Amino acid sequence: MRAFEYHAPTQLDEAVETLHQHGAAARALAGGTDLVVQMKEGATRFPSPSHLISLKLVSQLQGIDFGGEDGLRIGAAVTMAEVSESPLIRQRFPAVAEGAGVVGSFQTMNMATVGGNLCNAAPSADIAPPLLVYEAEAVIVGPQGRRSLPLEEFFLGPGHTALMPDELLVEVRVPTPSARSGSAYARHTPRKQMDIAVVGVGVVLTLSDGGTIEKARVALGAVAPTPVRSRAAEAILEGQAVSEELFSRAAKVAASESKPISDTRGSADFRSHLVQVLTERMIRTAIARATNG
Repeated sequence: MRAFEYHAPTQLDEAVETLHQHGAAARALAGGTDLVVQMKEGATRFPSPSHLISLKLVSQLQGIDFGGEDGLRIGAAVTMAEVSESPLIRQRFPAVAEGAGVVGSFQTMNMATVGGNLCNAAPSADIAPPLLVYEAEAVIVGPQGRRSLPLEEFFLGPGHTALMPDELLVEVRVPTPSARSGSAYARHTPRKQMDIAVVGVGVVLTLSDGGTIEKARVALGAVAPTPVRSRAAEAILEGQAVSEELFSRAAKVAASESKPISDTRGSADFRSHLVQVLTERMIRTAIARATNG
C-alpha cells in the first residue's frame, strides 16, 4: 500500500473543502471495508489516493431519523449493523434491514456504512435493491451546494456513480410507504456470510382496499452493470388480483429482463434462474407482510 496523508474533519463543510482541495488524489474513507482492500490489492479503476479523508467524526453523516410524511433519513456514515438492528427500519422498511443484515460478517457490518456500500457501486451491493424499491433519493453535498437525485440515477456503472470528485454522499432519503405495504429482500450466495451476492432481489408491494396490487416495485442486484428496477415485472403486477399464477408470470418476466453475465460465481443461465426463483419468493413474502400489516 502506498503512503498517504490522513485527514479527520469534524464538520461536513470541512470534509468537502478538503476533498475539493486535493481533487483526484483524495478519497473519502467511511468504514474502509471496500476502500482499504482495494488500496492493498492495488485496484486499477482509480489511482491510489495520497490523501484519505475520514468521515467518522462528521456528525452530519450520522443518524437514523423518521419524520412520518417526511420519510426515513439514513446518514451516509451509518453502519450496516445500525440499519439491520434498528427497530424502526425492521418494522417499517423490512427489506432495507434485510439487505443491511447480510453485508459480510458481523465484524464487517459493524464497520461497513450505507454510503460506502452505495458509493462503491458494486452491481451486487446488498443495500441497493431494497433502497431502489422504496424509491430512495441520494442527497449529495459539494462545493456548489446540496443536490438530490433518485438513487436509480446515482449508479452509472461498476464502480462509477454520479458523484463529482469533490462531492460527498451525505444521506439517503426514503419515502414513507403507503398503508398496506410489504417488502422483502433476499440474495443467493454460495456461503451464508463473507460472500458476494450471485443474485439479489428486493420487492415492495402495496395492496388496495379491494385486495389487488396497487403498486409494485421490483429491483435486482448482480445481474446488470448496476442494480436495476424490473419495470416489466412491476407493470404485470400492478392492478392485478393476488394469485400464484401472477407471481410466477411476473418472476419469469423479471428473469427475462435481467442481463446477467457468467463468471466464477455462476453462469448467466444460473443467475436468470435465481432471479425467477427469488422474485417469486419475495413477492409472496411482501404480500404476506402487506396483508398482515
